[in-house]
Amino acid sequence: MEFFPLFVDFILHLDTHLAQIVSQYGALTYVILFLIVFAETGFVVTPFLPGDSLLFAAGAIASLGSLNIAFIILLLIIAAVAGDTFNYWIGHYMGRKIVDNPKITFINQEHIDKTEQYYKKYGGKTIILARFIPILRTFAPFVAGVGTMHYSKFILYNVVGGVIWVTLFTLLGYFFGNLPFIKENFHYAVFAIIGLSLVPIMYEYIQHKRNPDVPGIPMKKLEKVINE
Repeated sequence: MEFFPLFVDFILHLDTHLAQIVSQYGALTYVILFLIVFAETGFVVTPFLPGDSLLFAAGAIASLGSLNIAFIILLLIIAAVAGDTFNYWIGHYMGRKIVDNPKITFINQEHIDKTEQYYKKYGGKTIILARFIPILRTFAPFVAGVGTMHYSKFILYNVVGGVIWVTLFTLLGYFFGNLPFIKENFHYAVFAIIGLSLVPIMYEYIQHKRNPDVPGIPMKKLEKVINE
């Protein structure tokens, strides 16, 4: 019961906590950041880990000289690409067993079918766009592995999406994260980042409500999240 408020506090005060981590662990901070980004993109069961906000906070800390911005960007691009790749192969080798297991309810054949339709309609752009959407960021590569997308095609979009995602949010933090207003109201910046990330999901939800036949995100899962 105590985990949730502690986790929320960690997310809302990422700048403070990350600064403490840098102060306490020094160069090991690079390893910690790598593992968080890898896990957030590499495991279907860990979409709750910070993604966009963590990149922003890392950039803000780097602007103070505590971390090397060029190394951070390169390292986290590798983590993001490796995470999606790992997730793809989990889906490829184990996805069918996971989908067919009646005890696992967070992903099923309907989710697979609808996401594959989304892939067929939007192609590799799905992998790139999913980078900017919480939950789908971890779900999309898994489904790509379960489905029919060849790895040679997947890895190209994986790399492009990873480079854009990491570079964009890290540099935003680097150039704007330490502005007085942002620094004093970092929790509002986190809310803004999360809100912007949810815009594509809400757009798809509205589009589906208007036209249920249009392929999009797994709507039953989305409706469950919204209703909760």
